Amino acid sequence: MRGAALAAVLALLPLPAPAGQIRAASYAAATDRYPHGALGDDLEWGALVLTLGAGRRRFTLPPDLVFEDTAPRLADLDGDGAPEVIVVESHASRGARLAVWGAEGRIAATPFIGTRFRWLAPLGAADLDGDGRVEIAYVETPHLGRSLRLVRLEGDRLVPLAAASGHSNHRFGDASLQGGIALCPGGAVIVTADALWRRVLHSRWQGGALTTAEAGRYTGPESLAPAAACGR
Repeated sequence: MRGAALAAVLALLPLPAPAGQIRAASYAAATDRYPHGALGDDLEWGALVLTLGAGRRRFTLPPDLVFEDTAPRLADLDGDGAPEVIVVESHASRGARLAVWGAEGRIAATPFIGTRFRWLAPLGAADLDGDGRVEIAYVETPHLGRSLRLVRLEGDRLVPLAAASGHSNHRFGDASLQGGIALCPGGAVIVTADALWRRVLHSRWQGGALTTAEAGRYTGPESLAPAAACGR
C-alpha cells in the first residue's frame, strides 16, 4: 500500500554528512483529514521527518495542512553542497502548493493553487540549462489545467521561470507519478505526457525559453521513463 511504502525512509545521500545536514526525509502521521483521493486513497501525511548527520527532526503541520505527495525529494537547490527537501503541501480550502524545507523548517513555497482539491505533481529538480543553478519542474493540476511549470529557489522565495499548457504526469487515482527529468549528454530533458495521454512530450529550458516537442506515442509508464529519453 502507498502508506506502507512511504513509512520508510524514502531518500538517502552518501555517508558521512555534517551534523546538521539532511541525509534522508520521509513522511509520517498518516491522516484522512484531506480526503482528496488523487493518489488512490484518502490518506495523506501530517508530518515530515528529517534524518540529519546527527539525530532526527520532526515537523508537524497544523490541522489545515497535509503533505499530499508520494515522497519527499532531496536536491541541492541553492548550490551550497547540502540538500533541501521538495514537498507538496495541500491546504483544506486553498489546494496545493510546492514547498522547500530545510533542517530548520520551511524555506519557501509557491502560492496555493487557490481551490480545495486542486493539486500539483513534481517532476524533479536539475540544472536544466547548464548555468549552474537548479530548477524545479512540476505539473500544476495534472488532471485539469495541465500546466508544466518551472521555478527556482532564490533565498526564501520560489521564483517562477516558465509555464506551458498541455502537459500531465499523473492520472487521478494512481499511486505513482510518471515522467521526470532526464540528464542527457545534450542537456536536461523534462519528460511528460500530453493532455490526452496519447503522446510523449520532451521539453527543454534553454536561453530563458521553454520549448516542447513530441517524442512518440504514449504506450504506458515505460514510455515516460526518463532513462529512455536520451536516445530519442
